[in-house]
Amino acid sequence: QVKLVESGGGLVQPGGHLRLTCAASGFALGDYAVGWFRQAPGKEREGISCISENDQSTYYADSVKGRFSISRGSVENTVYLQMNSLKPEETAVYFCATHINDYLCSKLSKGVSAWGQGTQVTVSS
Repeated sequence: QVKLVESGGGLVQPGGHLRLTCAASGFALGDYAVGWFRQAPGKEREGISCISENDQSTYYADSVKGRFSISRGSVENTVYLQMNSLKPEETAVYFCATHINDYLCSKLSKGVSAWGQGTQVTVSS
C-alpha cells in the first residue's frame, strides 16, 4: 500500500531537540519533493520545511530557520526533520507530505499530493 508514516514525536522540554522521521512505503520518496508541516490546536496547518526532488534544495519557514534542518536519509524512502531549541508554542502535530513539483515545495505549499497521519510533538516542562 502507498503511505507515509511519521515517527519520532514525543514530549520534550523547552530548548530540547527531536528528530522526526518520514518513511514511505509503496513508492519512492526520492521521486518527490517532501515537506514537513505542523498544526497546533486551534490553528491552521502551516508549512515549515521542504526538500526538493531534483537538486535537494531546502526551504524553511522564517519561524524555524536556523533551528530546524531537513534531510534525506541514507536509508531509502526516509526524510528527517531535525528540530533544535524547541519552544512551547511549537507544540503541534507534525506531518510530512509529498509535493507534485519543486515549485510548490519552495513555497511550502499545503497543496500536496499525499499526507502522513502525523506525529505529536509536545514541548513542555
